[in-house]
Amino acid sequence: MVVGMTQNNGLTKVFGSSGTGSVSVRYRRQDGRFVDMSLRQLDIGDVVAGLPVREFRSYKGRRHYSGWYWSATTGGHVVYESRLELARLIVADQDSSVVGIAAQPFLLEGPDGGRARRHVPDFLLARADGTVVVVDVKAVSRLDDPTVVSQFAWTRALCELRGFEFEVWSGADPVVLENLRFLAGYRRPSTIAAGLVKVVLEAATEPVRLAELEKGLAVACRRWSVRPVVLHLLWSARLTADLSMPLDGATVVKAVAA
Repeated sequence: MVVGMTQNNGLTKVFGSSGTGSVSVRYRRQDGRFVDMSLRQLDIGDVVAGLPVREFRSYKGRRHYSGWYWSATTGGHVVYESRLELARLIVADQDSSVVGIAAQPFLLEGPDGGRARRHVPDFLLARADGTVVVVDVKAVSRLDDPTVVSQFAWTRALCELRGFEFEVWSGADPVVLENLRFLAGYRRPSTIAAGLVKVVLEAATEPVRLAELEKGLAVACRRWSVRPVVLHLLWSARLTADLSMPLDGATVVKAVAA
């Protein structure tokens, strides 16, 4: 479930006439150095290329499953702090419009009426069209928590002032997520025979069932080498399919025009 941006006509009352200039941001450069500036001055390129602004630690009895995910989008590892965050990360990594991903991208500090707030969003996504999406991941069961509501309202208002989109993500279609988790196993180019990419795409210029595609190429190629290529191309959106249905031999795929 995604909660999108909303309008807030009382931004000046919340942040004062200086707007984003009254909000400070701390992020961490690629060399590990912390940088402090106003939200208005923030360089998204530096944030995307940098490191998480805070580190997570493993300890006995922790309640969340955390780790590092290798991203095909960034060509490097991206941190996550829960399985729900990992799910959102996989969705972002498979989205061809996303060209940059930063986890725990920065620390926001600023006024919220009569109080001061601090918050580290879960992700920042940079799109190819130049737009930026700040993402907070939260379980559905916590969305009505007054503390969560006020925190997200503040963050959403900040994003609106800076020209970013703000998203609260609580999950997606479970079938789609399972398909993406499966396809993510083939996201690395090293898992496939690169020489077969063109062959598979040419064989799928018209809609074709996955099993029929493999069978048709079995004569010219080793059948076991075709499937990883098909799955990699589905992951990279060079082949399309209905991912709201479980993937199997009857799944219809089609090459995307270059």
